[in-house]
Amino acid sequence: MSASTSLEAYRALRADRSRWLPIALDIARGHGLDTSSPHVFSTGTNLVVGLGDKLILKIFPPPLRAQFVSERGSLMQLAGRLQLPIPEIVAEGTRDGWPYLIITRLAGKLGSEVWPSLPEAQKERVLRQIGETIASVQRVPLGPLAQIQPRWDDFMRAQMQGCKARHTRLGLAPKFLAGLDDLLREAPKLIPMDAPPVILIGEYIPENFLLACDDGEWSLAGLFDFGDVLAGWRDYDLLGPSAFMAAGRPGRVRSLLDGFGYAKLDYSLKRRLMALMLLHRASDLNSHICIERWQEQADDLVQLQELIWAG
Repeated sequence: MSASTSLEAYRALRADRSRWLPIALDIARGHGLDTSSPHVFSTGTNLVVGLGDKLILKIFPPPLRAQFVSERGSLMQLAGRLQLPIPEIVAEGTRDGWPYLIITRLAGKLGSEVWPSLPEAQKERVLRQIGETIASVQRVPLGPLAQIQPRWDDFMRAQMQGCKARHTRLGLAPKFLAGLDDLLREAPKLIPMDAPPVILIGEYIPENFLLACDDGEWSLAGLFDFGDVLAGWRDYDLLGPSAFMAAGRPGRVRSLLDGFGYAKLDYSLKRRLMALMLLHRASDLNSHICIERWQEQADDLVQLQELIWAG
C-alpha cells in the first residue's frame, strides 16, 4: 500500500482483499491482537476488518485522510458524553502513510437489516430516539472539531454554487429543477450561516446505527461511522432520517422532530429542510427519497417538501 495512492487506484485495491488484508492483519498482530477470525466488512468507504467480536480495525487511504481526522476527533470529543454507545479508540497509528484506528465493536444488529421489517409503531419509536440522539450529540461542545474543514458558511456557499449542475447531472426531473433557482435565492435567508455551529454527523441512516430488541421492543443501541463530521447548522442532520426512514409518513416525521425538540412543523421549517436536502453533500433525490412514486405525487419542490415532511 502506497502513500501516493489515488482514489481510483484505491478502489481497485479495496476490491482485491488479497492485496491489503495481510497488511491489515500484520497491523493487528503488531498491537498484540488476535487475528484468527478476521471479518472483512464490504460496505463503507475505508478498509474495515472485524477482529473477533470485540474489535474493529479501520484503515483510511491517504486521499481520505480527512475522514480519519474527523472520525478520530469525533470519537475523542464524544467519548463519555452520550447515553448511546459509540466505539472507543483502543489504538491508532500509521502504516506506509495510511492512518488507522483500532476501535471497540458495538453490540446490536445493523439498522439496515432490521428497519424494513419493524412494525410502524416501532419505527416511530426508533425515529424519536434518533431525534433525541441527534439533539444530544449537538449538545456536546465542539472542542477541536471546531477546526474541521470546510467551515459551514464556505461549505454551504460552495454547495449552493454547484447545486443546479449537480441535480441536473443526477437526472432530477425538470419540474423540480424549475423551482431550484427560487429556492437557492431564498437559501441564504432560510439557512443560518453564522449561528453557533454544532457537531453534525451528516449521516444518521440505518447503515450507521445498531438496534437491539428487548422483550419485543426495538431500540437504538449504538452509533458508528464519524468520517463525514462537519460543524454547522443543526437541521442538517435531520435530512438522512427524513429521506431514508420517515418516508413521508406523518407519524414518523412527527416522532423524529419531537425527539429532536421541534414542536411545530410549519412551512418555513419544511422549506429550510428542502433547501438543505438539495444542498447536502451526498444529495441525490432520485436515490434517497424512500417514498413510493414520489416523482408522480409532487409537481414541484413546494409539493415535494409537503410530501416528505407530511403533517
